[in-house]
Amino acid sequence: MATASVAFKSREDHRKQMELEEARKAGLAPAEVDEDGKEINPHIPQYMSSAPWYLNAERPSLKHQRKWKSDPNYTKSWYDRGAKIYQADKYRKGACENCGAMTHTTKTCMERPRKLGAKWTSKNIAPDEKIETFELDYDGKRDRWNGYDAASYAHVIERYEARDEARKKFLKDQQLKKLEEKGNTQNVEEAVSDDEDNEDALKVDEAKVDESKQMDFAKVEKRVRTTGGGSTGTVRNLRIREDTAKYLLNLDVNSAHYDPKTRSMREDPLPDMDPNEKFYAGDNQNRVSGQALEFKQLNIHAWEAFEKGNDVHMQAAPSQAELLYKNFKVNKEKLKSQVKETIVEKYGNAAADEALPRELLLGQSEREVEYDRAGRIIKGQEMALPKSKYEEDVYINNHTCVWGSWWKGHQWGYKCCKQFIRNSYCTGAAGIEAAEAASDLMKANIARKEATQEVVAPTEEKQLATWGTDIPDDLVLDQAKLSEALKKEDKRRREEKDERKRKYNVKWNDEVTAEDMEAYRMKKVLHDDPMKDFLN
Repeated sequence: MATASVAFKSREDHRKQMELEEARKAGLAPAEVDEDGKEINPHIPQYMSSAPWYLNAERPSLKHQRKWKSDPNYTKSWYDRGAKIYQADKYRKGACENCGAMTHTTKTCMERPRKLGAKWTSKNIAPDEKIETFELDYDGKRDRWNGYDAASYAHVIERYEARDEARKKFLKDQQLKKLEEKGNTQNVEEAVSDDEDNEDALKVDEAKVDESKQMDFAKVEKRVRTTGGGSTGTVRNLRIREDTAKYLLNLDVNSAHYDPKTRSMREDPLPDMDPNEKFYAGDNQNRVSGQALEFKQLNIHAWEAFEKGNDVHMQAAPSQAELLYKNFKVNKEKLKSQVKETIVEKYGNAAADEALPRELLLGQSEREVEYDRAGRIIKGQEMALPKSKYEEDVYINNHTCVWGSWWKGHQWGYKCCKQFIRNSYCTGAAGIEAAEAASDLMKANIARKEATQEVVAPTEEKQLATWGTDIPDDLVLDQAKLSEALKKEDKRRREEKDERKRKYNVKWNDEVTAEDMEAYRMKKVLHDDPMKDFLN
């Protein structure tokens, strides 16, 4: 609805206007025409079709909805570079002192500084430049290609075309040279084979032509204004038409599911078929084979590395994630090889081809050693005992046994003199006798002292109560009464701090029980107690 004015209308005129609008929307009446003779869509709302009051629109129009203030040719206007407007014969007052042009000053002159400027010579006066000003809107000021001359890019295209022509000519010369060399080396007897080679080459060329025709198999085309609306990117010719479609391989209803929208069939449609005769095993086969599995492991490694604190992201920095995974695999293999070498070096390799020595296999050797009656070696050489890194059979301080050869009373000592001091001097048998005599004498002295010592009866100490009186031995405090006494003591202390909580009718009881005294003792603050500040 496009109305020209908003003047007052009667009820009847308003009803007729509404009926006319309904007829226009239904197509029963012709549409309204604007100033330019164009039809106005009757379904346009009134708040869009009605013009503001300050435009003084006499006829219905949608001109106020268009960009009627802007210049449609603003992008084509630009500076006329290098244009000159006037060239004087002599120097003019206020012109550039260097070149003589009126459009700029001496400070902004772009010509080479002359030895004597045009102000003093009045010769070679430079022409005045053409100065233009444009009033561009928001888009015109930010158009980076405004004023660009497309013809200036022609030399770039010519250079690339010349390079392509030179490459084609060079390849053609190389092919002709190979054909000439091949024709000179072959004889007449190989003429038949030449024909066959030519036929093979012709077949190869035909195959190349077929491949060039099929190069648009992976071509992505945009399908605009579809039935559902919008635009979708579709890939056409995903398969050769002679091949059987994947959804026709197994017509069983319970077989692998085929999604027509994505053209995917994840499961294997023929699981019982021989794998050697099968050319399609489902889309999941591609996910667990080839580089797809490596890419999956790379993603998993990136996730685990990010969880462990490494700043790596597969989508944000794929090269960094791949390099990190590569270094991880190298370090892992190096660590495995080091562990293997350590185990082999320590325990040996049973799978090695090297034969073990005969001594290790049979536990014996051909070496013969002969001894005399005294045990001395007459013939051969005695087997050397393995030596450790610790000193063995080293006797110090005249000892004939090593330290630790004797044990008594949870102490180590020397067996030769039965001493427990490590750096002591060996006294031999005399030291043993002296130690035994000293031990017997000490035992006799202890027994004599115990016999002569009088038995003193222990004195009984009276257990004083907390409040300074004697308490009977059989005194037992009742826990229930003690808890009540503690509550009563807390209540009494609160009343002492705030007398407003004390009631008017107070009944005093002068009887003090043992539980009351214990509660008083437990709640009493000792000024000498270092922990008194932390109580309550």
